[in-house]
Amino acid sequence: MTTDQVADVEHACVTIIDDGQPVTFADVASRVGLSKTTLYRRAELRTIIEEHRARHRDAHTLTALVVELDQLRQGLEAVAAKVRHHEELLRRLQRRGNKTK
Repeated sequence: MTTDQVADVEHACVTIIDDGQPVTFADVASRVGLSKTTLYRRAELRTIIEEHRARHRDAHTLTALVVELDQLRQGLEAVAAKVRHHEELLRRLQRRGNKTK
């Protein structure tokens, strides 16, 4: 898969949404010159299309915003936990380094 295909699929999705139409695999396929099968089989392309479909469908609902905020909060908490873990590992390594000197 080329980055051109990714960019083409992304651009097609944005154009479809700007036209006020729902994003469909058939419409994207016809705009980018790939088969629907290719769009379904290539995980990255499929993810782009599905993300645009979901974003367009749920863009204006309060519930969708609440869900998205909750997902972002959970993701941020997971990253923070990893950072705390790595900081603790660094402190342990520094203590070991100071003991050997």
